[in-house]
Amino acid sequence: MSFKERLMEDLKTSMKNKDTIKKNTITMVRAAIKQKEVDERIELKDEEILDIISKQLKEKRNAIEDFKKGERQDLVELTQKEIDILLEYLPKQLTEEEIEKVVVETIDEVGAKSMKDMGLVMKSVMPKVKGRADGNTVSKIVKKLIG
Repeated sequence: MSFKERLMEDLKTSMKNKDTIKKNTITMVRAAIKQKEVDERIELKDEEILDIISKQLKEKRNAIEDFKKGERQDLVELTQKEIDILLEYLPKQLTEEEIEKVVVETIDEVGAKSMKDMGLVMKSVMPKVKGRADGNTVSKIVKKLIG
């Protein structure tokens, strides 16, 4: 079953179960997919759909920080539920320890010695953890290890 088919099935199920948050989250993902397909006149593959979901996940995580600063606990809880739904469609997320292991291997591979090499390390790590780790987390770990 392709991602599009799975999203459609889950949308139907969430409508039947009157799960408004899930329905709205899936609708948002499907709209982003449709927008990209129309803009670029292409049919997106599952990997490209994963990129869209990852991007939306990142936006939601950034939004949560803003909601916390604004002391809007209601929006924090809603956004967290949306994040949980988006995570269902992504591959299992790596733990910080797993990310650290990949970063250490990559630092050895590219021979990084200082913060000047951070871009090189990030460029090499990100494809290895694509869809399974947040760029901010990876960046934090790289800084910790080579900083």
